[in-house]
Amino acid sequence: MNWEQLLSLKRFGDTHKRIRKEQDETRLGFEVDYDRVIFSSEFRSLQDKTQVIPLSQTDFVHTRLTHSLEVSVVGRSLGRRVGQRVLAKYPHLQNIHGYQPNDFGAIVAAAALAHDIGNPPFGHSGEKAIGEFFKNGKGKQFKAHLTDKEYQDLCDFEGNANGFKILTESRVGRLGGLRLSYATLGAFIKYPKESLPKKPTSHIADKKYGFFQSEKDAFVDVAQELGLICRGKDQHLSYSRHPLAFLVEAADDICYTIIDFEDGINLGLINEEYALEYLINLVRDTINTKNYHALSNTEDRISYLRALAISTLINEAVELFMAHEDEILNGTFDKALMDVSKYQAQITDIIKVSIEKVYQSAEVVDKEIAGFKIIDGILDVFTNTIMNHHQGNLGNYNKSILKIFPKTLDLNEENLYHSVLGICNYVAKFSDSKAIMTHKKLQGTHF
Repeated sequence: MNWEQLLSLKRFGDTHKRIRKEQDETRLGFEVDYDRVIFSSEFRSLQDKTQVIPLSQTDFVHTRLTHSLEVSVVGRSLGRRVGQRVLAKYPHLQNIHGYQPNDFGAIVAAAALAHDIGNPPFGHSGEKAIGEFFKNGKGKQFKAHLTDKEYQDLCDFEGNANGFKILTESRVGRLGGLRLSYATLGAFIKYPKESLPKKPTSHIADKKYGFFQSEKDAFVDVAQELGLICRGKDQHLSYSRHPLAFLVEAADDICYTIIDFEDGINLGLINEEYALEYLINLVRDTINTKNYHALSNTEDRISYLRALAISTLINEAVELFMAHEDEILNGTFDKALMDVSKYQAQITDIIKVSIEKVYQSAEVVDKEIAGFKIIDGILDVFTNTIMNHHQGNLGNYNKSILKIFPKTLDLNEENLYHSVLGICNYVAKFSDSKAIMTHKKLQGTHF
C-alpha cells in the first residue's frame, strides 16, 4: 500500500479526482467528514446510548456520545503526530502532493468520531441480543430464505458493519450516505472482511467483520480506490486494514481502558486507593510526584493520573506505529498496537479490574438482561410483520406496525434479506430510551 492512494479525498459519486493541493485550507475535505458525522442524527442518538453503565442517571458516567468525542480527540492527536513522522519519512507527500500532518489527524478524528455510530442500544449486549434472536430465537425462520452469508450477518450482528451501512447507504435524497472521503471510510473499517468465514486467521483484521452483504459493492469500491491488499481466498472477500485504522483502534483502546476504569471509580465500584495504585503503575516513568502529592482530593488525583495515562499511551502508540509502519503497509502486522505495548501488563491489570468490578457489576448485568428482553420483543413484532408482508399475509396488527416504520425503510423490494436487515438497522439506531418506549408501546403498556 502507498500513502498517496491511502489518503484519497474521493467521495461517492465523484467523476473527477480530488487533488490535495487544490483543497481549500479553510474547509479541508477531511475536516468536512468530521462535520458530517457530528451533525448526523445517528451520531446525536449516541447521547442516550450505553457505554458501560446502562441507563445511568449520574452526570459523570460516559455515554456512547461522550466516549466517541473523547476517542476522536485522542485519535486526532495520534493522527497528527503520526502524520508528522510519515511526511518526514516520505517528503514527496508534502512537497509534491501537499499533504499536511493535520490531514492525518482529521482523518483519524472523523473515523474515531464515527466508530460507534452503528452500535445498538444497551451496549454490546444489544449486538448480542439481535444476533441471538436470529441464531436461537424466532428469527431462525429466516435461515431457509437467505444465503449463508446473509444469515450470518444477522446471527453475528456487528455494530462496525452497521456503522459502515449508516455512513455509506444510499436513500432518496442522500445518495452515498454521508459521502465521507474514502480515506476516512478506510480508517473507519477495523475488520475489512465479510461475515464468513468466521475468524479464518488470528490476524487482528479477521477478529470480526466490517460490512454486511448489502454494502459489499460499496466496500469493494472503497478498498480498491485506497489500494488495500486483497487477503481473501476463493469467493470470500477480505482485505488488509487501512493503516490509520490501527490508530482509530488505539484511540478507542486507550479511552475505554482508562476512562471506563475512571467511571468505575466515580461510581464507587472500584476502591479509590486500589485504583490509584493501578494508574500510578502505568505512569510511574512520567509522573511528577511533587505535583501529584500537591493535589488535595481524590477527584483531582484521578483526573491528573487519567490525563497522564492517556498522554503516555498516545506517545507509545505513535512509536509503535512508526516502528511497524513497513509491516502495516505490507499488511503483515497482525495485532492491535496496544497489544504489543510495553505497558501491556499494566493495561491488562486495569482491564481485568474493570471487568470484575464494572462490566460484571450487578447494575450492569441487571440492565443488560432487561435490554436483551426489550430488543428481543421489538424484533419479534417487527420481523413477524416483515415476513407476513413478504408473504402477502398481513393482518390488521401488522398493517398498524407498518405505519410506524420509517419512510426510508423500503419494503417493496422482493429481497427479504434487505428488508430484515433494514429493520435491524432501524432498531439499532434507537437510543436506549426509545427502545424502552417502543417496547412498552408494542406491549400495550405505554399510554
